[in-house]
Amino acid sequence: MPTEAKREAVAALREQIAGSHTMIVSEYRGLTVREIQEIRRALRKQDVTYRVIKNRLLKIAAADTIGAALDPLLNGPTAIAFGQDEGATAKAVVDAMRPYRQVRITGAVLGDRAIDADGVTRLASLPGREVLLSQIAGAFAAPMATTAGLFEAPLRDIVGLVAALEARQAAA
Repeated sequence: MPTEAKREAVAALREQIAGSHTMIVSEYRGLTVREIQEIRRALRKQDVTYRVIKNRLLKIAAADTIGAALDPLLNGPTAIAFGQDEGATAKAVVDAMRPYRQVRITGAVLGDRAIDADGVTRLASLPGREVLLSQIAGAFAAPMATTAGLFEAPLRDIVGLVAALEARQAAA
């Protein structure tokens, strides 16, 4: 029979799962409590929550929603980083765990889809949302600027030709 504390923990986990779009799962074996606190502090500055969670409680909390995607990632001592923005969360987690070589990222759940550890690393190396949006805007604007230049070129040529003819007649 589950205790009241476990029921409350599962309810709190359900809320956190519902409120997070990105969950990055890591195995924290070999870290001290102080090192885990340092990771939490670094991630908190990036609006990412890092929690050490019992696998069984997390499986119960996620069973209704993302259980199928999350279950294969829950092996060994597990800690999960909860965040909203996929790229920013992945970058923050990879950067915060870089000094601790014994921490192993096992994967992530984005929405309801699981990705492996390599996918998390690739996601962390992507440029930020603002950079990607500006690149898209630039890709749209470049052809329009070229087209405008092509339409403007004949007019510029005619103006130059008229100016040259005027200069020629003034000289003659």
